[in-house]
Amino acid sequence: MTINSIVRIVAGFFVLLSLGLGVQGSPFFVSSNFLWFTAFVGANLFQSGFTNLCPLDTILKKLGVAAGNGGCA
Repeated sequence: MTINSIVRIVAGFFVLLSLGLGVQGSPFFVSSNFLWFTAFVGANLFQSGFTNLCPLDTILKKLGVAAGNGGCA
């Protein structure tokens, strides 16, 4: 697995998890405040498209994960 694919998987998982925990119709609902985490993940992906700054990308590089074909999703 490359950094690019791991970042996409983690971001997608966090969005789905936070939606599951934050949407009232979900069987996993805890609090609508989890939707703020969804917004954070989306904002981070948005800014990384312009700046190429991605915290997870940096962490994975330090752990020695193969760079593959690019950084943040």
